[in-house]
Parts: sequence; structure tokens; C-alpha cells
Amino acid sequence: MGQALLENETAPSARMDLLRFATAGSVDDGKSTLIGRLLYDTKTIFADQLEAVEAASALRGDEYTNLALLTDGLRAEREQGITIDVAYRYFATPRRKFIIADTPGHIQYTRNMVTGASTADLALILVDARKGLVEQSRRHAFLTSLLRVPHLVLCINKMDLVDWDKAVYDRIADEFTSFAAKLEITDLTIIPVSALNGDNIASRSQNSPWYDGPSLLHHLEHVHIASDRNLVDVRFPVQYVIRPQSTTVTDYRGYAGQVASGVLKPGDDVMVLPSGLTSKIAAIDTADGPVDEAFPPMSVTVRLADEIDISRGEMICGSGGAPAAARNLEAMICWMDESQPLRVGDTFIVKHTTRTTRAMVCALRYRLDVNTLGHDEAAAGLLANDIGRVRVQTTEPLTADPYGRNRTTGGFIMINESANRTVAAGMIIEVEPD
Repeated sequence: MGQALLENETAPSARMDLLRFATAGSVDDGKSTLIGRLLYDTKTIFADQLEAVEAASALRGDEYTNLALLTDGLRAEREQGITIDVAYRYFATPRRKFIIADTPGHIQYTRNMVTGASTADLALILVDARKGLVEQSRRHAFLTSLLRVPHLVLCINKMDLVDWDKAVYDRIADEFTSFAAKLEITDLTIIPVSALNGDNIASRSQNSPWYDGPSLLHHLEHVHIASDRNLVDVRFPVQYVIRPQSTTVTDYRGYAGQVASGVLKPGDDVMVLPSGLTSKIAAIDTADGPVDEAFPPMSVTVRLADEIDISRGEMICGSGGAPAAARNLEAMICWMDESQPLRVGDTFIVKHTTRTTRAMVCALRYRLDVNTLGHDEAAAGLLANDIGRVRVQTTEPLTADPYGRNRTTGGFIMINESANRTVAAGMIIEVEPD
């Protein structure tokens, strides 16, 4: 930890921000080991946790402390040696707080990777230096692009097993960079590492004198994320209406929720959708008292100057640049249901921000081949973990934005109503106003 801090040329900021990042990669590329190493090197784990991992490692016959067991929490994962579920872990350095989503690498758990990366600021993809890029590497890079994760880090892991050969690093880096050029990836960083030994994880390693970039932790601490959020389009989905609970307070009416985008300030002109009624923001309250402004991802209560009938599922927007209210959406979806495929004509419950409505899949434009990025327009349906473009029609209009402009108001999930099971995650490409 001390070595990691030596890389920081400036003093830690007084107010730490939060970075959410997801790890991905093929099976046995070392995702869980890398996360375990980060937790270990930042002194985030407790002594009894380390003792339990040491005991489990000895029971498995490992000749070393298997740090992957820090994140492989499910018994099935420990027995099989693979990650199945999304394991969330938390740690902090003097500069920044982190939430890690350790997502599965196996193809049958692609849907879990989508879940973990959907809210991430950064995606970290691991590649085994001995194997190079494989199908899952490309699949996860494409999903990162599809989910509009702003920053991508490629960690070429197990460099110690190829004797830190720069030619191996260059070959994989060039191949991945060429593939990423076909995708909408705006920020790519490539780091050679050995998660097992900790090389280039918390501090720069002497084993790679030819690498002049930062360590992984240094990059995670310094990557700029403040400008990634949409601070232009005001979007505030109403989650709950707060009315007074006592007879002493009778004139309070607030609308609680999480700011999706934009900046809210008292005195700003706003519009309520879908009604189209307008008002001004009278005050913004939080658990710690009133504030002068609110921005994503703050959870606040907004009070308006006028008495307007607003309920859960409606949206408070800026007076200009309001999203379109539409029932017809073009979207990319990742199908997650293993029990049955998606077919045209199927009906679902769609949950979009805080609004829920029924919907039908009217058309399947194509199924996407994530390896070639080709379009299979003859596909009759989507199977589990397939990705495709569909046209969805909802029974009630949704106030939505394209996903590329707003990840919150541009995303939705599809729910099987009879089984009450989430079957797909969707990213809106185009909104067709009514």
C-alpha cells in the first residue's frame, strides 16, 4: 500500500469520489485472483478472512494462498474454481472509494456480466498472456461497448508465465486495439500484470522495464469519471411521493428519487412528464438537510412551487430538451432466459426507470454475432445470452432517451409476468415519438 501511495504525486483529495468497475474475461484468466490481490494489497481484508482463505487453499491442495477465494464466495464456485454469480466487493484508498463487480467469464453466464457492467464507470477485461484473445474476450469487449461503459482497461495477465516477453504483450495489445477500433470505445488502457504475484497491480513492477505506464491501482485511482455523467439533460424519475405523517405538518409535498442526469437547483424551471405541466423547483431536501443543487447519482426529495398531481413513474425534466414520450422503441437486448427463447409476439412487463408497463416484441431485426459483429437477419428468435435488435411496443408511453445519451433513461428490463422473472436487459437505440 505504501508503494502504491508513492506513485501519487499529489495529496489525497479531501472528498473522495466513487468508482464502480466490473471485471470480465474468459474462464481461468485470473479475474478473482486479481480482485483478491487488490483487496490484499490495499489491506482491505480482515485477518480472519485471510486465515479462512489460507485454510481453504490448503484444503484444495494449493501451494500458495489462493486470493481468488476472497471473491469466489459461493460453495459451487470454490468447488469448481470458476466464478458463477456477480460478486460485489468494496475497498478504498486515501484517494478514492471502489465498488467491484467480479463477473463470470463462462459464456453461459454472459447475462451476469451484463448485470455487473450495466452501472460500471470502468470495465476491466483480463486476458491470459499464454492464450491471447479468445471468444469471451471479444464478447466482453463488445458488451462493454454496448453498455456504454466509458472506460476500458485490458489487463494482460500471467505475464510471468511467458517470462514477461514484450513481444507477447505487443501482439495481444495490437490485436485487441484493432478489434476495439470497430467498437465505440473512447478510452482504452492496456497493462501487463501478474495477479498471482502482484506485478503492476498496486505498484510498478521491475519485471517489466519496457512498460512505462501506470500500475492498475494508480490508474483506477486517477481515471477521470466526473465528466462521464450527463449533466446537461435534467432527468429525475419520481420514485415516491412524500406527504406529511403528522398533524403538525400539513403543507409538505415532496417527490423522492435519484437524479438520473443533469443538475437540479431551486428556482429552475421544470416540466413534469407525461402531463407536460410546468413549475419551478422550490427546494431540494436530503437526509442531511436542504441543498443548493443536486446531481447524479444523488438521492433527494424535490419540492415544487405549484401543487401538481405527480405519482411514481412520472419524470421531472428541464423545461427545455425534454425526452420524447413514446410507445415504440428500437432497442438492443441481451436475452437472459434459459427456459425459453424470445419470439416475435411475446409479451412482457417492461420496467423503465421507476415506471412499469406491459409491452410486446413486434419485430426481431437481427441476432448479433459478437465475434464477427455480423447481423443474422434470418434469426427466428434469441436464446439465452444472445444479443439482438428488436422493436418493442408498450401499452403506455415511456419518457425515454437513447441509451448512448443517457444510460439510466435509455435502459430497461423485461420481466416474464407469469414467472415474475427478469428475462432481458435492453438498451434503447431509437425512440419513435407518438
